[in-house]
Amino acid sequence: MSLPLEGMAAIVTGAGRGLGRAEALELARLGSAVVVNDYGRAGRDGSGEASAGPAQDVAAEIRAQGGRAVAHTGDVADFAQARELVELAVAEYGKLDILVNNAGILRDRMVFSMTEDEWDSVIRVHLKGHFNTTHFAAAHWRERSKAAGGEKVYGRIVNTSSEAFLAGSAGQPNYAAAKGGIVGLTTSSALALARYGVTANAICPRARTRMTEDVFAGFAAPDEGLDPLAPEHVAPLVGYLAAPAAARITGQLLVVHGGMVAVVERPRVQAKFDSKQETFSYDELDALLTPHYADRPPGETFAAAEVLGLKRG
Repeated sequence: MSLPLEGMAAIVTGAGRGLGRAEALELARLGSAVVVNDYGRAGRDGSGEASAGPAQDVAAEIRAQGGRAVAHTGDVADFAQARELVELAVAEYGKLDILVNNAGILRDRMVFSMTEDEWDSVIRVHLKGHFNTTHFAAAHWRERSKAAGGEKVYGRIVNTSSEAFLAGSAGQPNYAAAKGGIVGLTTSSALALARYGVTANAICPRARTRMTEDVFAGFAAPDEGLDPLAPEHVAPLVGYLAAPAAARITGQLLVVHGGMVAVVERPRVQAKFDSKQETFSYDELDALLTPHYADRPPGETFAAAEVLGLKRG
């Protein structure tokens, strides 16, 4: 019996640890050859010396289990190095079929205290990093389609967003903005690449990793059984979205954790007001909108805990 991803080639960025590692292992288990990318810096804020160790260790783990894997230790936020990553996949495996973007860093601070570098660095790694790899993967698929006389090819993009952009995250304006931008990049890419046979989707994973150790510090892992926040709960969805079975799924945002997958709707209009004159006046807007929000405490927004649906252990 053939495996769902047999004969395919994948890239997983940020795959040296946590979610990316679990995703790379899952794609390999499903039959795909994998390029394991990780810049290898020790700090979750992107600090420390770059190291080949994390990517090489995961690639070796895949090979030890009978799979095919090579390591790439470049910085996906660097345009040239992202090109080299895609070129490595094509050189090693003859093509690229699957791109999983996961690499990211954190530099948390309140918006009134955040420095320009703290903003730029997080946007660079998350949002620009997703764009860079998507750009070169998309160009590869477009060229393959042109070479095949306009026939559709096989291409899958799975991007990593976060509920931080949905629910807000007071100390993470850079991260929340980057993750919102990734959703926009995903839906735009899905529309642009559909004609070539490529799908693009984004996930909002809830997982206990070094990136989220503060977020989930108050949510205790069970004494027995698999932690509901283990990265291994997220990886199967990534494997499915990368597979032929998910051909009809594109431009979607899915929340995933601990045995649950939720498909997020596009934003819907909550209320609509029409002016009774040619255009609105201040007084008319005051008469319409102020009562609409009268029962809402000043400054209230979505409560992150409610959106996440988590209970403290």
